[in-house]
Amino acid sequence: MIKLNNIVATYTTVRGQVNAVEGVALEIPAGTILGIAGESGCGKTTLLKILYGDITYPLSLSAGHIDYGIKDAKGQEITTQNIRDYWFRRISYIPQSSMSSLNPVIRIRNQFVDFLDPSQDKKQVLEEVRSYIRQLDLPSEAIDAYPHQLSGGMRQRIMVAMATFFQPDIILADEPTTALDVVVQKGILLLLMELQEQMQNTIFFVSHDMGVHYQITHKMMIMYAAKAVEYGDSGSVFDEPLHPYTKLLIESLPTVGDAHQRQGVAGRPPSLWEDLRGCRFAPRCPLATDLCRSMEPALIEYKPGHFAACHYAEQNL
Repeated sequence: MIKLNNIVATYTTVRGQVNAVEGVALEIPAGTILGIAGESGCGKTTLLKILYGDITYPLSLSAGHIDYGIKDAKGQEITTQNIRDYWFRRISYIPQSSMSSLNPVIRIRNQFVDFLDPSQDKKQVLEEVRSYIRQLDLPSEAIDAYPHQLSGGMRQRIMVAMATFFQPDIILADEPTTALDVVVQKGILLLLMELQEQMQNTIFFVSHDMGVHYQITHKMMIMYAAKAVEYGDSGSVFDEPLHPYTKLLIESLPTVGDAHQRQGVAGRPPSLWEDLRGCRFAPRCPLATDLCRSMEPALIEYKPGHFAACHYAEQNL
């Protein structure tokens, strides 16, 4: 079980401090693919940075803590303070852009070696890497190439290979199929699902594409303006969304055979610098009332395992 205990992530800027993630408190069962969705700027990537322990100025963890549910060789709990020591071995990150994440002047094989423990035999491990990437439908000689010599899909598979080679407990995937064509996207998604089923690790999967979330995730968290506004089993969230924002996101999905024009969510997200009273979605919500505009809703469990932060849900269930 991974527990996020009232996480508040803050950026320091020339204008002062602003919270990019505010009060996120969830429990995610181990061995789960958790989908995280929401508009740009809602805090998805910042939350992954906090989970990964990539907390450097101007970002800070100003409140809350994370229980990863994993221990080191001595039986001590791993925390955000020491999680960096376990990068790729216990927790891994798959970034959005493989080209900007791989060092362009170093061969792939040497970038794998960077993650090794000094006591490990490099030659033996590289042979294991060659064998492993063949299982991921990559030619073994791909690790002898420079990143620019590989296609976008091959580079992304290399990133997946790096993230999964040591069979970490947690994988953070930040829009790993961005800028790839749909055929390559499907291959990467199927690969992640297959590896997760084999390793039974926990994946935090960020994507704007609700259709992708529907296909691969076990649980969903919807974020809006730094807050978690809905959380639950993916089937429950898609079949019976409790928050109007979630419902609008789902209704914007195209459906095979349905020729009706889809509508986006009207308006824009609030600036996090604004005085954010009440529900942050209220200015764009077709169901908003005076209560929504004056009082911030709490994230409440309305159905078993299905949470929402919405006054309308409270009044209509």
